[in-house]
Amino acid sequence: MKILRWGMALILTAALTGCGYNDFQRLDEQTSSAWSEVLNQYQRRADLVPNLVATVKGEANFEQETLTRVIEARAKASSIQLTPQMLEDPQAMQRFQAAQGQLGSALSRLLVVSEQYPTLKANQAFGDLRVQLEGTENRITVARNRYIQSVQEYNVLARSFPSNLTAMVFSYRPKAGFTVADEAAISAPPKVDFGAK
Repeated sequence: MKILRWGMALILTAALTGCGYNDFQRLDEQTSSAWSEVLNQYQRRADLVPNLVATVKGEANFEQETLTRVIEARAKASSIQLTPQMLEDPQAMQRFQAAQGQLGSALSRLLVVSEQYPTLKANQAFGDLRVQLEGTENRITVARNRYIQSVQEYNVLARSFPSNLTAMVFSYRPKAGFTVADEAAISAPPKVDFGAK
């Protein structure tokens, strides 16, 4: 009887160590932490926008439409809050990504338009803000890559046997990752026509 109990205890222990429950906890925390860093970098970018806009407004003839787009895009991006608990909702992730993409596009347009204003380009404060913005964009890329990796690890665990059984029992669903806004457009080769005039 003792041997049967010991055998059952050993089988139960082996089954529990292979279930992946602790791995789910670790990877869920890792994913939440990586997501927090993504949000931190997006917030850093949003915090730079008011100073950038204020500096650009000093240029008398600067395009008001460009500034308005930046201000509106920042407001929209700041209004969409995506908590770690919402990461399993692909639609919420798409809305968040769209808003951040609009802000990124508006800021890119602002920097392109600013090239036409020599006094603005010579402004030290604008130059410093531009460097900070470029650095922040790089930090966003790094944070997004870390998040993508942590989601990949979590999702592989959620879909692999036998840990997928644990995922079903405890309702651990795969998490949404970042997607490309217009995948069809970037996968199409660019059209190059050297004969065009």
